Amino acid sequence: MTDLSAQKRLAADVLGVGENRIWLDPEQQGDIAEAITREDIRELVEEGVVRAEEPGGNSRSRAREREAKRAYGHQKGAGSRKGEAEARKSDTDDWASTIRAQRRRLRELRDEGRLSRSQYRDVYDKAGGGEFDSVADLERYIDETYGDT
Repeated sequence: MTDLSAQKRLAADVLGVGENRIWLDPEQQGDIAEAITREDIRELVEEGVVRAEEPGGNSRSRAREREAKRAYGHQKGAGSRKGEAEARKSDTDDWASTIRAQRRRLRELRDEGRLSRSQYRDVYDKAGGGEFDSVADLERYIDETYGDT
């Protein structure tokens, strides 16, 4: 077995990669051993006797499998959770989505003429104060207070 470490080092430098990524054709060891200049190495690269291997990466296979299961709600139990509930879904984001939906519905009701300006303002302020848990709760209140919407 010929020591080809010098050729490997030159090839790594010529190809601009690390020595571990250099592949030397085992059938052509004699030719490779005779290559002592960078120009010799470049010729071997053109012939395909020396080449840089692709870098390895982390396989996403298991990650894709896990994401597919989580799409069905699996692997989300208490044992799979790190971080508290607020870290997983922040209270701020939760509130923002709730109040946006309520305000959107209020605008629709006002624009359709089902709520007067004063009624709209009254309910809008209540919503901002956290009076309603959901759009359904908001509509229930409007039905009870102002009649059918």
